[in-house]
This record gives sequence, structure tokens and C-alpha cells, in this order.
Amino acid sequence: MPRRPPGALRAAPRAREAVSRPYSRVEGLGRSAQAAVRRVEAGRFGPGFLSRALATYEGFLRRPGRVLYLPVQDCPCCDVAGSRDDVEDILRALPPRARRELQRVVARLDAELERRTLPDPFAAARAPGRRHRRRPWWHRRLSGP
Repeated sequence: MPRRPPGALRAAPRAREAVSRPYSRVEGLGRSAQAAVRRVEAGRFGPGFLSRALATYEGFLRRPGRVLYLPVQDCPCCDVAGSRDDVEDILRALPPRARRELQRVVARLDAELERRTLPDPFAAARAPGRRHRRRPWWHRRLSGP
């Protein structure tokens, strides 16, 4: 019987580990916060939900240019405000300590979004009444031309 080389034996467990861990891994979160995110994703949102939302949000902020305009919300893969809503849903579902850790990560992205986008002066006209006040600030930023 032919013998497998030691490198192949060491590589096999790593390959299984990568496949069995599709849950979100957020840079800047501690182990307990990562575990909390994993529990929330397993229970409610599905594996990788937070990673996909943060990837869309960060990808939008990596675009070149001084001023960014939010894309039209017809495309779900490019919907930055929808991705930020998904992050907010995860934040609400997390326990307090993990929520604070994730909020620190998201606050940096929010500051960049607020700095590089313009407020929409007609946001109140598009959402009359109380509905305008309930919408988060990231929905009241100027959309693209």
C-alpha cells in the first residue's frame, strides 16, 4: 500500500476546517464576539450573513473619488443601505458585549460613509410624516445621478 506524504496528511485537516467554517470572521473582533456572531448567524441569519453585508459596505467605501453617491437600490448586490441594514440587524441580535465590539468596527465604516456621502435634502419629501424620522441616517444620503 503506498504511503501518503506527511505534507498531504497535514493539509487534509486544514482543508476540512476551511470548508466547515463558512461563518463570518470579522477583523477586529475578539474570540467571544466572534462566537456570539456565529451563534446569531446559526440561529437566525445563516452562515456568512455578516461577512457578506460588511463586504458590500466596505467595497462601496473603497471606491475611488472624494464624494460617493449611493447606488440605486434596485440591485441587491450593490445596495449599500440594505447591507448597512443587515449589519444593524446583526447588531440588535448580539449580546451587549459583542454588540459593543462590533459597533466599534462599524463606527469606523459609518464615519467614512458619512464623510464621503452627501445628505439628501429631499429625503423628507420622499418619506413624508413620521416615516422619515424612523429611517436610519444612511437611508437619507444622496443617491447617484
